[in-house]
Amino acid sequence: MVAVKHKVLVSWIGANDLKAVIGEEAGPVRSALAAVDFDGVELLCAYPAEQVERYLRWLREQVDIPVTAYVEPLSSPVHFGEIYHAANRHLQRLVGEGVHLSILLSPGTPAMQAVWILLGKTRYPAVFYQSSLEQGVQQVDIPFEIAAEYVPAASAISGDQLAKLAEQQVPVDAAFDSIVAESGRMLAIKAQAHVLAEKGVPVLIYGETGTGKELFARAIHNAGTRASQPFVTVNCGAIPSELVDSVLFGHKKGAFTGAIEDRLGVFEQAHGGTLFLDEFGELTLAVQVRLLRVLQEGTFMPVGASREVQVSVRLITATHRNLMADVAQGSFREDLFYRIAVGVLHLPALREREGDLRLLTDALLAGIGSQDSSLKDKKISLEARELIQRHPWRGNVRELHATLLRAALWCQDSLITRGDIDQALFKLPAQDNDLMAMDVSQGVDINHIISKVVSHYVRGALAATDQNKTRAALLLGLKSQQTLSKWIEKHCVE
Repeated sequence: MVAVKHKVLVSWIGANDLKAVIGEEAGPVRSALAAVDFDGVELLCAYPAEQVERYLRWLREQVDIPVTAYVEPLSSPVHFGEIYHAANRHLQRLVGEGVHLSILLSPGTPAMQAVWILLGKTRYPAVFYQSSLEQGVQQVDIPFEIAAEYVPAASAISGDQLAKLAEQQVPVDAAFDSIVAESGRMLAIKAQAHVLAEKGVPVLIYGETGTGKELFARAIHNAGTRASQPFVTVNCGAIPSELVDSVLFGHKKGAFTGAIEDRLGVFEQAHGGTLFLDEFGELTLAVQVRLLRVLQEGTFMPVGASREVQVSVRLITATHRNLMADVAQGSFREDLFYRIAVGVLHLPALREREGDLRLLTDALLAGIGSQDSSLKDKKISLEARELIQRHPWRGNVRELHATLLRAALWCQDSLITRGDIDQALFKLPAQDNDLMAMDVSQGVDINHIISKVVSHYVRGALAATDQNKTRAALLLGLKSQQTLSKWIEKHCVE
């Protein structure tokens, strides 16, 4: 008798899924389970476990099939290497168990979706689904020809090598020459960073995700007097709250459950060298107090220790947050801000670096080719370059690298075409909070966009005035309550 294979849905848990517990919308995962019959669902989650427990309890009450979840603590939700290893491990296990794979693409970041498609079309045959408010749940037909174009370039690349290509790790010997730029703004920032490197002062680097904050940090370290000493990096936003002290300051054996041996914190690991704290603005006020003491006195107490440790560390911090605004709101200590912000660098987004996109495209593609001979000598057509120039690159250099890598893998010959780039972009449906970044070349409903904006701000003004239309009209710059009422009726504000 032939065993019946189970049909299992695999997906990351996304922000819209977590919101389903308290919102009116079911979220992509619940919607998919309601629309299609599955024998089970396996979910991967990059959020801390405590954030998803409530959602999992809610989902298990909604469906009558097994719901299994795995926490995958990624250092970044767009870290291709970590995403690849996590997804590959679970798909390999499921295929080994003989299940029919179905993958839900909608939840998660573009990097997560890209890895699903690459794995599901080349190593673990799967049926793809997507879920959206506008079109519901649909099976996704990814043309076979696309997968066929991927295989020739990728067939000679091992899984580990593909992960390394995707990671785009900053080289340990990164220097200012490694920072590709010709725009006046970036050249000025490089010059400022070079001066800061020689002075040895604390440096705060501002910039969106993917703008090269770690690259600048390593270059500053390598150009400074501590270049021969350790460079230690940690993503503060990825540290579980209960382990922050242990990660930063270390702990002694037996200090808490699970502390089976002494462990050095990153401050002690970086002694004599440089400590790079990325996503620094995510640290809580309580942790900020303890950090301030380390920076002022150069000493700290490891968890469970009875004696203080003294260290000499150069601190470089980075954040995408507006820390001055956080100071004003009371969520970031003013004294700590001025302690870390002696030298400040504001890295512009890629879309603001006029003239650098062409240089970066060529440099990144050359770097991909240098790492694997099967991707060497790839060129980009003029039409493909035009598409690259028009794309907003909200993920900055990291998104550009990932797109070029996918295009190089799919491209069957040496010339990367517009079609290769277009397919590699994996354009997502515009979200309500991204109304100003919609691709007008694909067509937009301007009346719908206007109504969305009006509804958002009218509801906000009414909430701020306890539903007083006269005061709400004043907040919105409207002449009278009657004008506001007409707007509410016209745009169907609920």
